[in-house]
Amino acid sequence: MDYASPGGTDTSTDLDVDKMSPATLRRLAQNREAARRSRLRKKAYVQQLESSNLKLAQLEQELQRARQQGFLVSTSGHQPHSANGNGALAFGVEYARWLEEHSNEVDELRAAVNAHAGDSDLQAIIDAIMARCHEIFRLKDAAAKADAFQVLSGTWTTPVARCFLWLGGFRPSDLLKLLASRLEPLTEKQLDSICVLQRSSQQAEDALSREMEALRQSVVETVAASGSSSLCRMAGSSGDYTGQTAVAVAKLATLEILLRQVDDLRLRILQEVQLILTTRQCARALLAISDYFARLRALSSLWIARPSTEMN
Repeated sequence: MDYASPGGTDTSTDLDVDKMSPATLRRLAQNREAARRSRLRKKAYVQQLESSNLKLAQLEQELQRARQQGFLVSTSGHQPHSANGNGALAFGVEYARWLEEHSNEVDELRAAVNAHAGDSDLQAIIDAIMARCHEIFRLKDAAAKADAFQVLSGTWTTPVARCFLWLGGFRPSDLLKLLASRLEPLTEKQLDSICVLQRSSQQAEDALSREMEALRQSVVETVAASGSSSLCRMAGSSGDYTGQTAVAVAKLATLEILLRQVDDLRLRILQEVQLILTTRQCARALLAISDYFARLRALSSLWIARPSTEMN
């Protein structure tokens, strides 16, 4: 909102501004900035939806071709890999819906913080956002049961965001670093608690990364030890696995359990952060986290829309 007229002749609004307290002026400036950021987020989200719609159309064509070729038909209770992938592809649609609802709740929280709402009002919105986080982890777990590799590769998120994924999602320790720098001032006790939580998270992340690497190496060694006939069965669609091939398939199945452990860590860290911070700090923390992921999505949109450069 522009308080001065273009020609500078209307002084009534100038007088109103002069009568406002510095706190009121700061609040108005914050509201304008929040509205500007909200418009940018919505623009980036629309661009992401357009990209997602194109991707979904391509996936629908692939699924239609698979149906025509009989890959999605279940026989004797056994479902081929293509059928299992259906659940993981559906997660992309569910995630887009979840993201829209989550963005609306974050906008509500931002407005409440800017309006200096009471702790009880803020807590109600925080609880709703955390319940939404529980929902997306539940949906993600169901998708991992359908196809853990789809979840691990992050096909449900933007291309740029996929570059920063760790085992199908965010690193909790990275978010803790972000919060430690964005939530000042924190008490000495809060800072110590966040540092302890960050070290604990980092140790758990390192252990899970080692477990993932051990799984990868184990499967590589198992496949390498398999005979040519076993490898042919692995590539076939009969599902008649024997010997080393069956061992490799069983080892890959443990990826679902590993992804669940990783998401349990993410959710636990978010819950423990809530216990460390005050209600108002927790609200600011959720806004900081949401803004971080929104910037990643916006970066992805800018990357897709960048001018192409021709090689000489």
